Amino acid sequence: MRPTTDLYDDYEDEVETCSVLFRDFGGRREFCGPVRTVKCLNDNSVFRELLTEPGNGGVIVVDGQGSTEKALMGDMLAAKGAANGWSGVIIHGVIRDSAEIAGIEIGVKALGTNPAKSIKEGKGEVDCPIEFGGVRFEPGAWVYCDADGVLVSPKDIA
Repeated sequence: MRPTTDLYDDYEDEVETCSVLFRDFGGRREFCGPVRTVKCLNDNSVFRELLTEPGNGGVIVVDGQGSTEKALMGDMLAAKGAANGWSGVIIHGVIRDSAEIAGIEIGVKALGTNPAKSIKEGKGEVDCPIEFGGVRFEPGAWVYCDADGVLVSPKDIA
């Protein structure tokens, strides 16, 4: 994957950058792919279900509404995502099991960590437009992630 800085320079008028200052947790620091979205608050039920589907190199963008109360992903979900072919996840929320996730071959960007596990009430929405960090994430758009941040494009540009 080309660096996000180079992609931005080449496609400045076509891409957006997310202003959220994410931390990197997964074993893969650079990742990209077509977007699938999840909107949820402290409940990872629908996110967990999506991770069981074939990822085909895609990236799940989770709008956890910036909550730091409950972790939306732990090591078991990260391993499931990697095994099912997801390139990575971007979580506008927190994770847990960060030391274990560092050894799993999947990209994980999140706000931080909290040892509290999520609730399981089946609440949430999949494949809906979501917004955070000044960017609208649409299912089917492309996202590119590296140490410099998150770049969103309506189509594959790499």
